[in-house]
Amino acid sequence: MPAFRSLRALFLGLGLMAGATPALAASEAISLPDTRFSFDGLFGHFDRASAQRGFQVYKEVCSGCHSMHLLAYRNLRQLGLSEAEVAGIAATVQMMDGPNDEGQMVERPGRASDRFKSPFPNEQAARAANNGAYPPDLSVITKAREGGADYIHALLMGYGDPPAGMQIADGMHYNKYFAGHQIAMPAPISSDGQVEYHDGTRATVDQMVTDVTQFLTWAAEPELEERKAMGVKIILFLTILGGLAYAVKRKVWADVH
Repeated sequence: MPAFRSLRALFLGLGLMAGATPALAASEAISLPDTRFSFDGLFGHFDRASAQRGFQVYKEVCSGCHSMHLLAYRNLRQLGLSEAEVAGIAATVQMMDGPNDEGQMVERPGRASDRFKSPFPNEQAARAANNGAYPPDLSVITKAREGGADYIHALLMGYGDPPAGMQIADGMHYNKYFAGHQIAMPAPISSDGQVEYHDGTRATVDQMVTDVTQFLTWAAEPELEERKAMGVKIILFLTILGGLAYAVKRKVWADVH
């Protein structure tokens, strides 16, 4: 029976922890709150101050379990960090490099050109540290989950006590926005002041969740602002072209009755 419960907990938790898109049961539909972000809408843009705070939340809270292997430290320059700040952030981690002249792998301080360091050397080590569940890479997590940023925000805010009579499997946690409402990942952001923001912003749970969601959305779609700007230009061009075409048509056919 203990083995059965462990397997049941593992399969229930794989929806998020293994990186698979959670599938809702046919009889249940979870309605996500419509969270308003600065990047929403046709003219939306990233709040870089929020995204910088979100990176701090990722670094101090999420990076202990979740990798972001598609990002390099130099990409943080796009968030407004200076070259010196990026170099300082990269230098706080030790990266494996080599082999050296003796054929040995050696550790060195990180560089801006390095990709974000993974918290585990391989998938097996990650599973061993998380009761068999595999924490997904967060590089494109907002694009990999139905609901995008709204889902990530709702999920991180959705932890709480289960309803009366609901049985939670061993090693699982209640989350009202997760399919099945049982998730292997404990609440990563659980109390005000969990992170001390460098810019002095008050770190409430909602503020930290909003900021890290902003950062994760930027990480998944760093070209979002350029894409929206190009879309606006194309719409304006087609509008003007359509007006000119209509004016020419009226002029050409003006004498035809």
